[in-house]
Amino acid sequence: MTAEKAPRLKLRIGTRGSPLALVQARQVAADIERHSGGEIAGEIITFTSTGDKLTTERLINSGGKGLFTREIDEAVDDGRCDLAVHSLKDVPGEIPAGQELVAFPEREDPRDGFITVSGIKSLKDLPEGATVGTASLRRESQTLARRPDLNIVTFRGNVQTRLKKLEDGLADATYLAMSGLERLGMAHLASPVPIEDMIPAAGQGIITIAARPDDLDNDIVALLRKLDHADSRKAAIAERAFLVELDGSCRTAMGGHARLEDGVWKFDGEVLRPDGSERWAEKGTAQADASEADLAALGRSAGQRIRAAAGGDLPAFEDD
Repeated sequence: MTAEKAPRLKLRIGTRGSPLALVQARQVAADIERHSGGEIAGEIITFTSTGDKLTTERLINSGGKGLFTREIDEAVDDGRCDLAVHSLKDVPGEIPAGQELVAFPEREDPRDGFITVSGIKSLKDLPEGATVGTASLRRESQTLARRPDLNIVTFRGNVQTRLKKLEDGLADATYLAMSGLERLGMAHLASPVPIEDMIPAAGQGIITIAARPDDLDNDIVALLRKLDHADSRKAAIAERAFLVELDGSCRTAMGGHARLEDGVWKFDGEVLRPDGSERWAEKGTAQADASEADLAALGRSAGQRIRAAAGGDLPAFEDD
């Protein structure tokens, strides 16, 4: 008679139910199983967030940032889930008390991807008066800053929904994050936009694992921390410090991006007027061996200089 194998411990992973969110959660589950030597498995629990229910209107009309994480955060807080997997750019600057962003797996391509069905590869090549579909205030303002002649229409929904709207002719072009397209095996559909042309949203391309460490066994917390990628964490810290300094919300068009390049940490941040008519941008650098505190100071300093240049009050979109 053979001894029965002990059942594996399961960690309940909360995530949105979109195809991209599921890819991200499944990767985290696979990493947990690998790092635990197969002793721990992930059980994925899906949620339809408030943000997912908005298919036609802007986020600012329904409360702004946090709409894609709120229901999952609540499930972690009340014990229905042991951890959550979020796209970092969806996570507000202030997270629920008791929760921690315990790990940042390695970042994917942070750039925006420009997509058309006509074969046009760049915003500059769109005909005059063409229509661009996006629900991102940052992308809207950055587009108008480069091409004030273009028209903007609201594109909400997951990757597949937005691509279908483009195919249906509701716009001539749209943007999707290259990281999401890569994770879905769809990167060939887009032309990456250089970061100097469109600074990405803070956290774009990074996923994060949120949990309540005090509610988990120490060994589980240690396991989750093994999924952390040091440089991705430092970039996340810099970008979120920038976001918090400017009280970043879905009402302000802003981008912030940190990366280790040529042996130096480089940071680029900007805030734009809604119509793209004015832009405040700042850069900063730190040494390659900069601490997490140094990286936070790098992002925070850029935000402070932008606020001062803008006169203290940042331009914001109004509700429709």
